[in-house]
Amino acid sequence: MNIDWKTDEYGKKFSFVGEYGKGLVSLLSAGKGARVLDLGCGRGELTAYLRSLGYDAEGMDASESQLDEAKRLFPKIRFFREDITGFSTENPYDAVFSNAVLHWIDSEKQKTALVNVCKALKRGGEFVAEMGGKGNAEIIHSALKDEIMRRGGEYRHAFFFPDEKEYGDLLKECGFEVKYIVRFDRPTPLCGQDGIADWIEMFAAYELSALNEKDRRDCALAAQERCANKLLSPSGWTADYVRLRFKAVKPR
Repeated sequence: MNIDWKTDEYGKKFSFVGEYGKGLVSLLSAGKGARVLDLGCGRGELTAYLRSLGYDAEGMDASESQLDEAKRLFPKIRFFREDITGFSTENPYDAVFSNAVLHWIDSEKQKTALVNVCKALKRGGEFVAEMGGKGNAEIIHSALKDEIMRRGGEYRHAFFFPDEKEYGDLLKECGFEVKYIVRFDRPTPLCGQDGIADWIEMFAAYELSALNEKDRRDCALAAQERCANKLLSPSGWTADYVRLRFKAVKPR
């Protein structure tokens, strides 16, 4: 599922995506100088972070606007546009790294994506990733569903949020050995007085597209109000994130 990213707003209000991804790097065991693909690199912050740690990292993304920003921010790093469901390479990587990307891939294309990742790795190469897991943003999406349907729209939930068994089995089916996989709650603070509504407009634009454009902000604000008793505290709004993190290896 590809969306039109509001790149400037993403950088200002949702920079936490890349910051949380830094913790994922600790799962990489490939040594310095290893060739790493940052799959779904977005604005390139994590690609640059990987390079600062000594990895020979390059970034791939399907979004032209995100890649334009990555190239502007980090002109010395190689970034290229490609969709993992159609990707192949003759120069395989030591590792593929991916943060907050895999849940954007349609469920029926997950197997194709994982097979392509496996093919893009050297034997013994590692795939380290984090994505939304089962239950991710469930409170927000439930409120949004209610508001879209109340307005006569059809709610279409496009994300793929698996549990650890489902995704572990899929990784094995696609040729990987699963070394580590865990699903965990990660409540995530949001910026601004309308943090939930802003989150909905950024990350649930596909769901909102069931409504006329003029109704979308009102719907997002109404959904936010439904979340107030569970997701609003004196310190602000918090998204009810659930993450799935894993490390898998291509057999030698």
